[in-house]
Amino acid sequence: MKLIAGLGNPGKEYEHTRHNMGFDVVDELASRWHVLNWKEAFKAEIATVVVHGEKVCLMKPLTYMNLSGEAVGAAARFYKIDAEDIWVICDDLDLPAGRTRIRKKGSAGGHNGLKSIIAHLGTQNFTRFRIGVGHPQDGHTVVDHVLGKPYGEDIARIAEAKKHTADSVEGALEMGVDKAMSAFNPHKESRK
Repeated sequence: MKLIAGLGNPGKEYEHTRHNMGFDVVDELASRWHVLNWKEAFKAEIATVVVHGEKVCLMKPLTYMNLSGEAVGAAARFYKIDAEDIWVICDDLDLPAGRTRIRKKGSAGGHNGLKSIIAHLGTQNFTRFRIGVGHPQDGHTVVDHVLGKPYGEDIARIAEAKKHTADSVEGALEMGVDKAMSAFNPHKESRK
């Protein structure tokens, strides 16, 4: 069983902000997979579905970003899911807007949602599907940037990145994370 957690903040005021990329990608996957059985459990909205023969639990934590680990940890313990089978979808300030990357493990990199998940799981060894939102411009603070909606050229870039991330999750379910990293991560020559 895979636990696929999209990170974000609950509430209308946070919908489609940079920090809610994870929620948006989980919604895209739920739409593609015709998921309608959402319920509240583990301080999250969850739904289960079978994809490519694998049972998947989709999750959108309702704890607010900084406490995401409460929901992810509770579901992982309940379903006895190993860290390697937990996939987290989140925004990333250190990637340019619209760039995506899959990583199998690593530090929180300053992301409070990831920091909380690491604390609750006791390991960094879970897969992340990261969507670049870039660094703040025009004198905005980091908080204003991540809690704001994309504008200008970033709107199309980030919309495409969300679809690409959903494609990469489906690819990872079908072919495994390592092959999906080769297929969906940007190649060195295109990182200029």
